[in-house]
Amino acid sequence: MEPVPATMEAILLTGNGGFECLSHRSDVPVPQPGVGEVLIRVGACGVNNTDINTRTAWYSKSVTVATEAGGGDGFAEAKTEDSGWTGALPQFPRIQGADAAGRIIAVGEGVDPARIGQRVLVEPVFRGASRFEAVYFGSEVDGAFAQYARMPSAHAHRIETALTDTELASFPCAYSAAENMLTRTALVAGERVLITGASGGVGSAAVQLAKRRGAEITALASVDKAEGVRALGASDVLPRDARFDPETFDVVIDVAGGAGFPALLEALKRGGRYGVAGAISGPIAELDLRTLYLKDLTLLGCTILEPEVFPNLVSYIERGEIRPVVAATYPLSQIVAAQRAFLEKKHIGKIVLIPGE
Repeated sequence: MEPVPATMEAILLTGNGGFECLSHRSDVPVPQPGVGEVLIRVGACGVNNTDINTRTAWYSKSVTVATEAGGGDGFAEAKTEDSGWTGALPQFPRIQGADAAGRIIAVGEGVDPARIGQRVLVEPVFRGASRFEAVYFGSEVDGAFAQYARMPSAHAHRIETALTDTELASFPCAYSAAENMLTRTALVAGERVLITGASGGVGSAAVQLAKRRGAEITALASVDKAEGVRALGASDVLPRDARFDPETFDVVIDVAGGAGFPALLEALKRGGRYGVAGAISGPIAELDLRTLYLKDLTLLGCTILEPEVFPNLVSYIERGEIRPVVAATYPLSQIVAAQRAFLEKKHIGKIVLIPGE
């Protein structure tokens, strides 16, 4: 059994604001697993929009602009009391980080000790008692920006693969969000799907996962990233400001939102489905209700994962049906540099942090 130290390296989020709110520490107490929980040694953890959105208070209803507008300095207009993604008051300090790959080194009461030593991938949305009740790993509870992390045993999924922890850490948040949207919109083989933000973590995951389902994919990405996105499975890659023929797509998978939203609905066929799990281009969108009801469209907000989504994702990884897309790695101590690179949006896929380096 691996010895568990008393303290660990971790990044503490001390409040809402800029990069100054990220405190790199080496004296943070290692958490102890409670009833039904496990403790993992984090091998690698990923950078996500939600980490930055929480730090900058972008989830506050008082913020109406794109995420990158306050990615470095935060949003002066944000109201702390509603700045969590659930609308609740956030608690500081908080260890963020929604993505974690690692190995179980200790278990709490009620967990089979045979789990110790298992390699795991952490499902980042911890479901509660009801369908739409949940807490987010790294938001309402401490997450993966540390050498050790604890979570419910049920959300630490055993995985058997030759992929490295760095590669595995690129999957949990982005790929589960993408697979959840595809599941909720019921995308099937032969359908035409339009994917926005296709070079980012969720978008590039959605391209691979839609390809796996046998869909015909049109992706939106900058010109310099088109070939990389096409290599993931897109049949066609268009610039972000492209115009679409009306009634072209069965499904739209959107993480952009903002001013481009009305055109996405026009591009849907009658009876089409729209799934959204982000609004990096802006949270405020114009909706013509006539488009919605006259075309019999279905609009789906997608946050809480369907129960089958993460187990399915683990099985896809184990069978080699999807592959990791890691753009860069940084030591955990260089989280500010990693988030700056993330905000520049020059990469395809995920940026991953390595604790203990």
